[in-house]
Amino acid sequence: MRRVIEKELTTWKSKESRMPLLIRGARQVGKTHLVRDFAKSHFENVAEVNFEARPELKKIFGIPDVGEIIRNLGLVLGTSLRPGSTLLFLDEIQECPPAITALRYFYENRADLHVIGAGSLLEFVLSSDKLTMPVGRVEYLYLQPLTFREFLMACGRDDLNEFLDGLTLKTRVEGAVHEKVLEYFKSYLIVGGMPMTVQTYLRDTTSTEFQNIQLSLLQTYRDDFGKYASRVKHEYLLKVFGTAPSMVGKIYKYAQVDRDVQSRELKEALNLLTRAGVITKVLATSGHGLPFIRDAREKKFKILFLDVGLMQRSCGLTAEIATREDFLAANAGTVAEQFVGQQILATRNPRETPELFFWTREKKNSQAKVDFLTVIGSQIVPVEVKAGKTGTLKSLKLFIGEHRSPFGIRFSRHPLSFHDRVLSLPIYAVEQTVRIAGTLL
Repeated sequence: MRRVIEKELTTWKSKESRMPLLIRGARQVGKTHLVRDFAKSHFENVAEVNFEARPELKKIFGIPDVGEIIRNLGLVLGTSLRPGSTLLFLDEIQECPPAITALRYFYENRADLHVIGAGSLLEFVLSSDKLTMPVGRVEYLYLQPLTFREFLMACGRDDLNEFLDGLTLKTRVEGAVHEKVLEYFKSYLIVGGMPMTVQTYLRDTTSTEFQNIQLSLLQTYRDDFGKYASRVKHEYLLKVFGTAPSMVGKIYKYAQVDRDVQSRELKEALNLLTRAGVITKVLATSGHGLPFIRDAREKKFKILFLDVGLMQRSCGLTAEIATREDFLAANAGTVAEQFVGQQILATRNPRETPELFFWTREKKNSQAKVDFLTVIGSQIVPVEVKAGKTGTLKSLKLFIGEHRSPFGIRFSRHPLSFHDRVLSLPIYAVEQTVRIAGTLL
């Protein structure tokens, strides 16, 4: 599957002051396939070390001599590691913390060799006091599930992506075209962006086998927690993970996870899953200035789950239920907010730590909330998600007025338009936001 982020790898490869690259992201978002596909088209050969499949190779990284590490790897793998033509790929690197530490030696002593590390739930290891992180010696790249654009690419609908790339405020969208894109949008909400799920779905779009893959992925996450947490912490991780899909878009309350567990225990589990990319916190902030984190309220936040398809499957929804009109009408708000947040995260600078913010005001007889805050150019712009064809924009316009924002953005099923300082974008066009909104500044 083609991934947009591959262009970042191409840029990294050609850098003169290149550091080893560590690809971070949740399990099964496609890190291994991304690197392999990149290596095929940009290197003569790849020396791949999978520490999960070949644990005996961990011993090679027990010394700080990078020259000896390279020699030993070449002998064991039966290949020569040649600068410029060989990519050294250290997969499942979380299984070998000394290999993470060794990345600094590659940078300091053999920067001519291209080195990429990748792993699942890396943050469980990176948060350990026993690990010496090569700070300032490693570049990071965050990989998310497939975006809607990448889903269309996988479906062979580059023509629809070209249509979306051409959208402007002057574009007149035919109703039939709008409905066709919405068809794929609805499929994406159910299938999601996990590569294995998408691949299974595309083999036979009339089958529901992809739902079994989703269940398998969810179980894989649960099984992974036991590797990196004590029995007690494991229990809390499972509780937070299990309840997260049903709490998307709501103000997060630890008591709603388990009233009998102290909040500090659940908070630790939530923070660990957040660092692992399985859950994303959406922090409340005043919206008065940048960076948003400066005025963020750490104790007031919403959450997003890793993937909209996994979110719906974790809630026990089948494709038949999720596509029913009555279900969509009752639950579309939460699903739509998950979708929009997921797309915003995936289309940001992949070198930045993923983070999202929202705005809320709680005054007596005057409560207001805006789903997300984003930055267009250097301007703070409020974002509202309206899944249905109705819904007021009172909070959005309140924020625009109080914070002097140039405009606000509404994602909905409405066609593209700009009226009364509100840019209305079709919900499937989240990835076009910066381009279209930028023309208004």
